[in-house]
Amino acid sequence: MKWFVSLVVSLGLVAGCSKHAPPPPARPPQKVYTVRVVRQGAALERQFVGRVSAYQSANVVARVSGVLLDRVYREGRAVHRGQLLFRIDPAYYKAQLDNDLAVLAEDRATLTNATVTAQRDHALLPIGSVSQQTVDNADAAARSAAAKVQADKALVEAARVNLGYADVRAPISGIAGQQQVTTGAIVGSGTSDSGAGSTLLTTIEQIDRVYVNFTISAADLVALRHAQERGELALDGQGKAKVAIVLPDESPYPQVGKLDFSGVRVNAATGAVDMRAIVRNPARMLLPGMYVRLRVDLGRQDGVFLVPQRALLRDASGAYVLVVGADGKVLRKAVVVRDSVGSDWVVPRGLADGDRVIVSGLLWVRPGQHVVAGAWQPKAPDASGTKQ
Repeated sequence: MKWFVSLVVSLGLVAGCSKHAPPPPARPPQKVYTVRVVRQGAALERQFVGRVSAYQSANVVARVSGVLLDRVYREGRAVHRGQLLFRIDPAYYKAQLDNDLAVLAEDRATLTNATVTAQRDHALLPIGSVSQQTVDNADAAARSAAAKVQADKALVEAARVNLGYADVRAPISGIAGQQQVTTGAIVGSGTSDSGAGSTLLTTIEQIDRVYVNFTISAADLVALRHAQERGELALDGQGKAKVAIVLPDESPYPQVGKLDFSGVRVNAATGAVDMRAIVRNPARMLLPGMYVRLRVDLGRQDGVFLVPQRALLRDASGAYVLVVGADGKVLRKAVVVRDSVGSDWVVPRGLADGDRVIVSGLLWVRPGQHVVAGAWQPKAPDASGTKQ
């Protein structure tokens, strides 16, 4: 019985102590860092992957048949238009020219004789020494001889052209590629207008300026044009949109290009529209076939908010940010994200002027929570050029 009384007394003492114990200290509001956003203008940029192609490219082919005697140019070096590249054995074409010149000389002599005969018959006609039929025949012979001379001149010119083709010259200025046929090989010329069947000797590519080909999805292009119709942005036309290039090693290319071509057809296989930029390439850093990244400035967008990328959150319902309200409590705001400019997201809708968007401290706060807000300042880039 004594132990029961002791237990009751002990419980009473514990209850009395707990009743008078001080409450735990209030937890201080969480510290967050915010950036105040306002409506402003921003560049309308898109990023693409493009492939470099030569500004001009020409296949150098044999235009006459024969034995390749010599290569004159140095492979991989610059050549200018009209420069001699190869020599094909000209013996047959020189003989053909000589033969056509001889035929021309013979027919010119025939023309001279026919002309003299016609003039003499015309002089004898008034005195009745020749008939009108004789005069007509003489005139016809002279005209026939003159036509034959004209045909011979054409054959001589064709022979001269073929003889000239024995010296293969550069059709454009650029960088001459590797020789495709060795000296001593027999080369042939195609018979069609396109030169199909002709022997390829080398290729010349002009790369002091180059094209960069890329595509934009039809859906994205339609969305941009609809936004322009709503007055949300202004698209730059062809020839005005600037193009910045990032090389395969992630270094920026020093020259800025411009949009040169925009297609009017959608590729049925890819659902994309072909586009092309042109850029100067004086140091020949961009080579045909190279893949590069492009940042295309398509125009200007007005009345948008720029939000640091680290402030944007996403869940199953979409993109949102956390802002600090006037009462110091956290609010969630769903936003529409269009694209990025530098290290910021472009938000056309979902925010209001003066909203304080939480950038740092997002992991420790929830909507409705009271917080203390400070101004967020991005850290300076480190040695690698990236912001902390």
